[in-house]
Amino acid sequence: MSPRVCFVADSDAWGGAEVYLTHLMGRAEANGWAASLVCAEPVAERFAAMVPSDRLTAVPLARHRPEAPAIRAAVAARHPDVVAVNLVDPPSNAAALAAGLAVAPTVGVLHLAGDTGSGERRSALAALYRRLAAVVSPSVEGRRQVTSELGVAAERVHVVPNGVAVPAVPSGPAGRLVPRVGALGRLTGQKGFDVLIQAVRSLVADGRPVEAVIGGAGRDEAALRAAAAGLPVTFCGFVTDVRVFLAGLDVFCLSSRHEALPLVLLEAMAEGLPCVATDVGDVAVAVGEDALVVPPGDVTALSAALTAVLSDPGRRAVLGTRARRRAVREMDAGLMAERTFAVLDRAQRTGSGDPP
Repeated sequence: MSPRVCFVADSDAWGGAEVYLTHLMGRAEANGWAASLVCAEPVAERFAAMVPSDRLTAVPLARHRPEAPAIRAAVAARHPDVVAVNLVDPPSNAAALAAGLAVAPTVGVLHLAGDTGSGERRSALAALYRRLAAVVSPSVEGRRQVTSELGVAAERVHVVPNGVAVPAVPSGPAGRLVPRVGALGRLTGQKGFDVLIQAVRSLVADGRPVEAVIGGAGRDEAALRAAAAGLPVTFCGFVTDVRVFLAGLDVFCLSSRHEALPLVLLEAMAEGLPCVATDVGDVAVAVGEDALVVPPGDVTALSAALTAVLSDPGRRAVLGTRARRRAVREMDAGLMAERTFAVLDRAQRTGSGDPP
């Protein structure tokens, strides 16, 4: 009988961390596992479109709450050998971690480093993390935080770079007469869309033909729309088909202030798009010389990088080809899944970390 893993997504909105789980759910059987998913109600509808109903349980959102009894009951009903909990940041899904630990050896998947608090708050969080069988992070920064701030033994913290479904036939740059730059993500300060808008303003002032399209929804939408007034910037709302969105672009831009290794950047590279990205998380290491990397929050640097690719169709083509080759070689979700299930194998064998 295959070992059983129950994934937990205690999320209030759909994003890359949830897409990550769909990759693992779809590749569990090939890696020798039987997988189920317990997810919070705000994301249940999206998961239901991708995960068989007999492997999916929806529960009330427990994020930022002290306890998660519904998650604990739903996980226990799946009789897992291992529980794997998606962590938006170190503290916000602590109740889901505790719920998993009450049932079986538990692995935390830390998608984004963040504030671990101080004093008693950090001590309590550290005690919880030290009980985990393992922690997985897509970035070195995440691993460093878990070991240095939360005291988890280094041998139990694993960096597994993110991966995406690499299409057999990439879309490549759209080839528009007026090049289109695109960005995609939650409309929050973290994603730096305000910086991109300022960069577009600079390009327009310099007489550079450009269009920009921003996909996503979020709390900062009204402010971003106001900042983009009068500019060739379109907001297209929440994107349900990322491939269709990317197929309409000539350049992809990741303008984030803070990330680990965002899936959408890897998806853009897999489509053969030239990419301009900020130096956040493990982005610079992941893309190497196959994308242009600039400091986060630097409008001048972002404008210069976009100018470099927008003004030279030949350079766009070369960067797109190189991005695609790197994605095929290093960024496939199959490789990510293989590495992640290897961590789960070890967690099943060795059990939890420090005793409660």
